[in-house]
Amino acid sequence: MTKENSDILEAVHETARALHDADIMDTTTMREFDALCVTPPRDYTGEELKALRANLRVSQPVLATYLGVTKSTVAQWEQGTKKPRGPALRLLTILDRKGLDAIA
Repeated sequence: MTKENSDILEAVHETARALHDADIMDTTTMREFDALCVTPPRDYTGEELKALRANLRVSQPVLATYLGVTKSTVAQWEQGTKKPRGPALRLLTILDRKGLDAIA
């Protein structure tokens, strides 16, 4: 998704939120909008994960603690022998967009 598409989606979501807050849109429809507006997690290569961790200025053990995984898991992701998935992948996507403060 491009930045432009993301901005448009955010504007539409804000409008939907306002309609819901004004009791013009029902809760079920608002939940459907919420689900549509969730940014899908992206796939990361080992090199991209290393770069992300370096950008966050944390060690493998510290990143592992933030993500609720082991240091060995982070190392395997960075070596490319395993791929992050599930909640860890979602958290990595958030960290990439918003930094450590978003999940600290």
